[in-house]
Amino acid sequence: MACNISPAERSSIIALMNREIVPAIGCTEPIAVALCTARAAEVLGRRPEHISVQLSANMLKNAMGVGIPGTNGMIGLPIAIALGALFGKSSYGLEVLRDVTSADVEEGRKYMESNAISVGLKKESCDILYIEVEATAGNDRAVAIIEKNHTGFTHIERNGEVLLSANAASGVAGGSDAPVLSMRKVFDFATTAPIEELTFITKAAEMNKNAAEMSFKGDYGHSLGRMLRGNMEQHIIGDTILSRILSYTSGACDARMSGAMIPVMSNSGSGNQGISSTLPVVVYAEQTGATEEQRIRALILSSLTVIYIKQSLGRLSALCGCVVAATGSSCGITYLMGGGYDEVTYAVKNMIAILAGMICDGAKPSCSLKVASGVSTSVLAAMLAMEHKYVTGAEGIIDDDVDKSILNLTSIGRVGMAETDKMILDIMTSK
Repeated sequence: MACNISPAERSSIIALMNREIVPAIGCTEPIAVALCTARAAEVLGRRPEHISVQLSANMLKNAMGVGIPGTNGMIGLPIAIALGALFGKSSYGLEVLRDVTSADVEEGRKYMESNAISVGLKKESCDILYIEVEATAGNDRAVAIIEKNHTGFTHIERNGEVLLSANAASGVAGGSDAPVLSMRKVFDFATTAPIEELTFITKAAEMNKNAAEMSFKGDYGHSLGRMLRGNMEQHIIGDTILSRILSYTSGACDARMSGAMIPVMSNSGSGNQGISSTLPVVVYAEQTGATEEQRIRALILSSLTVIYIKQSLGRLSALCGCVVAATGSSCGITYLMGGGYDEVTYAVKNMIAILAGMICDGAKPSCSLKVASGVSTSVLAAMLAMEHKYVTGAEGIIDDDVDKSILNLTSIGRVGMAETDKMILDIMTSK
């Protein structure tokens, strides 16, 4: 079947995917804070004597309880800020702490314990993704601000001289100039674009599979991925395609959320979204003997579906990202099962009906449990879709139009759950 999307539009979609699918080490929220801190320290030009960080509520929520890469289990913002200031390299982007050593961590710990760092909630109105870092030493002062996306610097100054002043890049996936997507366009692009234009996605599959397999060798987070490979667990759930999907996906999340120095390929600003949109598809393809072309097209379908949904949901919300990512993987698995466009839309509707409302209560090791719930549901939704069993427009928030169903989900997550988000943060900060 020939691709009915023009070469120019295909190029635009590929550029979008390459912007949104990027390597990251560690949870993207504290790592983005480390990135902003590293840039402020670089601009300052000397070791900061004090660092003040102001964050939006969602950034604070997602950075409180997650492990920081290379720190042997240390969690939270202070150590991320200390390492970013002393040893981070902003040119590395979301791999800003890539070169940190155990000796660096010890120095970072001492710096953190010297009361040189203060972290607070941004009081003034700001974007849902907002980081402001002020670094000072003697009479020198540097400020760096990131807004709307995890690497989007909008303001840099040193001693009152503005070095960068830019409009904030759009908080939706891909930016304000991103191509307009629909579920039909996503499916057509994934299934008909020339295969040689799509092979870039294999790097995401390889990187995330490697993260999962590394997690099986260690004791990370809740060790859900490794546990699911144990004798007792396999006696209960068997050594099946589903159990392997669960172990690989949750294992990669275990490692990432506990601060392992293992890179993953993120999607739309989230490593867990990248993991959950690739590994279920990779495992299903391997276990069913899919061709390399089928695997690539399924990965593109899954990953681009996530980007499409995030375009209306936004970078951060009260809605758990595994709902979005698992919806993508359900589409990819449905395609590998032999499904066409209709079956893929059925899978999307089933996923929204089952998982809508799952809250995001911050990044943390137990995210692997939510990831496992999401990807197990993705397989169920795909199986139902292939039997032409799906939630109809007469039920709940589902609409007969799949794109409207997606908008219903994202409106709930972005607008309807705003008060939920506030309550979650209040609970987390008052414990």
